[in-house]
Amino acid sequence: MNEETAPKNFTENSVEFSTLQETLATHFKWFHSHPELGLHEWETTARIRDILMDAGVKILDTGLETGLVARIGGSGTVVALRCDIDALPIAEATNLEYASKNGCMHACGHDFHLTSMLGAASLLKQRESRLMGAVKLVFQPAEESVNGAVSVLASGALDDVAEIYGLHTTPDMPVSMIGVSSGAVYAAVGSFAIRIHGKSGHAAHPDECRDPIVALSQIIGAAQTIVSRRTSPFDPAVLSFTHVEAGNTWNIIPEEAFAEGTIRVGGKERLNAIMERLKRVCKGVEEICGARIDFHCELNAPAVNNDSELAEFVKRTAQELGFKTGPSRPTMGGEDFAFYQERIRGVFWNIGVASPEPAHNPRFIANPAALSTAAALLSAIAEKSLKRLSSVE
Repeated sequence: MNEETAPKNFTENSVEFSTLQETLATHFKWFHSHPELGLHEWETTARIRDILMDAGVKILDTGLETGLVARIGGSGTVVALRCDIDALPIAEATNLEYASKNGCMHACGHDFHLTSMLGAASLLKQRESRLMGAVKLVFQPAEESVNGAVSVLASGALDDVAEIYGLHTTPDMPVSMIGVSSGAVYAAVGSFAIRIHGKSGHAAHPDECRDPIVALSQIIGAAQTIVSRRTSPFDPAVLSFTHVEAGNTWNIIPEEAFAEGTIRVGGKERLNAIMERLKRVCKGVEEICGARIDFHCELNAPAVNNDSELAEFVKRTAQELGFKTGPSRPTMGGEDFAFYQERIRGVFWNIGVASPEPAHNPRFIANPAALSTAAALLSAIAEKSLKRLSSVE
């Protein structure tokens, strides 16, 4: 870290840095052992609120039922930092001493994200009088389930924000390494549901039935060619069936079959094109099999698309702090941070946590040793962003 971006004597070997790391590790273990699902983050929100209020940080009245937005600084330019706070319906199998016991798990690093933000809040509050504007801290609910970013935006809490920055753990990068790239770094995400209405009957007399299972199997088989034969190999795309249901016994052809899944591509236009092709497949199978097929699809989140100038700014800031940097690891995962970027210039960057297993796995572990690094970079990004924007004005 240099003098301009870091508090006095705040280095990785300093007492202040070690104290921050120790405090954040304690908070992290509590949040990890008390995970809550999207829109049910009641205890998580209360804990965040208490920690911020004890630090003298102002909590804004947003009307959000869970999650919150806080503010540090005075008048003028506003930038935002965002983290997510919800967990996943996964039974933890890490054997950590602070492992969750309630059947849910922070298996995607959201406990790490929110704890890092609490650290950034502490650092920014200490330097509040020097901020050339204000920083809004977004502790967002329901990233994993119902696009909580949309609710935050609808609250109006970010209407005055000029730039926004968010972070996400990366399991396969070294601890504390910063990954940042420009352009599309997370995929546009769509979901689909297919319900086939056939005619049930005895399995011994399929000619008297309209077998929905055969129809569904034809759809699943034909759908695989949409990516392998109708999409350029230079355009990353994924089409996965993830849930299939049909029948309840061995000698009855069922009335209905159901399937759902997801499509991941680099942008909304290509997502819509693949959705349309899947719809045509369903229509063709409907005509062949004589069953009625209902097809529903929707866009869950657009692609996370990092502003190139701001991505370079984040990289440079990390390097000035003495942190090792590299490109973001490409992923077909989705992130509702993209909804913020549709309205606000922003960057979504990664930090390595060296997990033994990938995210959404019951043995995923985010190494808390990187917490103070993440907190320091978040606070520096916010402070330097305000300074840059104020000089432009």
